[in-house]
Amino acid sequence: MIKLTARQEQILNLIKDAIENTGFPPTRAEIANELGFKSANAAEEHLQALARKGAIEIAAGTSRGIRLLGVHAEPAASKVPVSLMMSLPLIGRVAAGSPILAQENLETSYSVDPAMFSSKPDYLLKVRGESMRDAGIMDGDLLAVKKVDSAKNGQIVVARIGNDVTVKRYRKTGSLVELLPENPDFKIIKVDPEADEFALEGLAVGLMRSWH
Repeated sequence: MIKLTARQEQILNLIKDAIENTGFPPTRAEIANELGFKSANAAEEHLQALARKGAIEIAAGTSRGIRLLGVHAEPAASKVPVSLMMSLPLIGRVAAGSPILAQENLETSYSVDPAMFSSKPDYLLKVRGESMRDAGIMDGDLLAVKKVDSAKNGQIVVARIGNDVTVKRYRKTGSLVELLPENPDFKIIKVDPEADEFALEGLAVGLMRSWH
């Protein structure tokens, strides 16, 4: 059994709560803010200690690259009975004009433990590009998506604009919809749902990194 300090347990519980509530682990800055640290570096030191003890795994180059391991992961995640696993289709490049789950968009399917996600997903979408980098969503990651036709401000969504499908943070003010990137190198996409061909294809409920 891994022995953790009280502070390490506190941070581990914070990570678990964030994943359960949002589908994503917290950033160093969010941990520091929540626990009253003076800087994100203090949070980083505790995370490195947790990684050395085998409680978490840290991915380099991403602010949310934290994964729970072993007994600290979702209950029995490593020994899930086959009967409890669910099969999720993986969507690659979406063909212009086709429904997102159309046969021509399906690359393969994955058997996954539904407990990995904050809500039961309907499909996995292969992320393209770096527009959501600062939310810890990297090029090549597999985003777990639940089909919805509405979203709340601040949620990460999969949206279709014309023939393009994009992953962005959702914000609606009046009739104007804005799709916000999590990378300053990318511009906000402004959509008029009445004039533009726009649809929500789903809500992000979790993330699978291609390196694990």
